[in-house]
Amino acid sequence: MAPDLSFDHLGLVCSDLSLGRSFLSRTISVGDWTASFTDPIQKVHVQFGRDRGGMVYELIAPSETGSPIAKSLKSRQNILNHVAYRTNDLAAAAAHLEAAGCLAVSMPDPAVAFGGALIQFFYSPLDFIIELIEQDQSRHIFEPLPQD
Repeated sequence: MAPDLSFDHLGLVCSDLSLGRSFLSRTISVGDWTASFTDPIQKVHVQFGRDRGGMVYELIAPSETGSPIAKSLKSRQNILNHVAYRTNDLAAAAAHLEAAGCLAVSMPDPAVAFGGALIQFFYSPLDFIIELIEQDQSRHIFEPLPQD
């Protein structure tokens, strides 16, 4: 039986949060944004945006040279980076993904953007990355983007 997973966001790699925010705002009407977060464990800056239809996007920019996503930017691969799901049992959801042929590409680590909740990434047999977030109660806090 599949664990209870609920969609959270689509992760997009960009070189700079302000450039990514400006592009998504102009092109697909993403108008509500959370505060930005710097995560020293993942070595990234992140910010979540929501479009009029309720779709949530996570912009991910490297916070230092050794950031794992710096390779994506350099190679221009995996820019559409991952699909994220919330779960209230990370171990069970991870076991389910592994049984379905997914490969864990990270250990469970706390994430600043989720208040220290554990996250873990998996590479799927369909060649995309799945992020699991062990948290189902809190939600992103969005505010309208100030006009420049």
